Amino acid sequence: MERWPTSRLLSTAARLVELAWNEKLRPLGLTYPAVLTLDAVATAGPIAPGKLAQNIRVQAQTIGPLLTRLELRGFVVREANRFDRRGQLVSITARGKELLEQSHGLENAVLANVNLDSESLRNELMAIVRDTEIS
Repeated sequence: MERWPTSRLLSTAARLVELAWNEKLRPLGLTYPAVLTLDAVATAGPIAPGKLAQNIRVQAQTIGPLLTRLELRGFVVREANRFDRRGQLVSITARGKELLEQSHGLENAVLANVNLDSESLRNELMAIVRDTEIS
C-alpha cells in the first residue's frame, strides 16, 4: 500500500467504506446508492431523473433501475412533469424520509473507529467530487 498512487488509495478506501455502509444499511433494506439517491431527492425536491443523475454523479442510464427499485419499495414516487409532458419528476415519500433519517444515524457508525474530522481532508474530497468530470 505504501507504494500505491493516491488515486488507488482513494478508490480502495471509497470501496471499503461503501461495503461497510451497505452492511449497516442492509437491515433497513437500503444500499449506499439508494441513500445517496434518497438524500439528493429529499434535498432537491421534485427533480427530473436526468438532473438527479447529474447531482449524484452517475450516468443517466444508471438512475432508472435504481428509481424503479426505490419506487417499488415506496420510498419515492415518479409523476408526470406538468411543465414538460415528456418528462417525469421524482419526489421522496414519507416512508423514504423516515428511512433516510434512520440511515443518517448509521452514517457515523461506519467509520466510528477512524478519525475523519479533518477539515482539509473534507475540502480535498469535495474538490475531487466537484472538479472530476465523467462522460
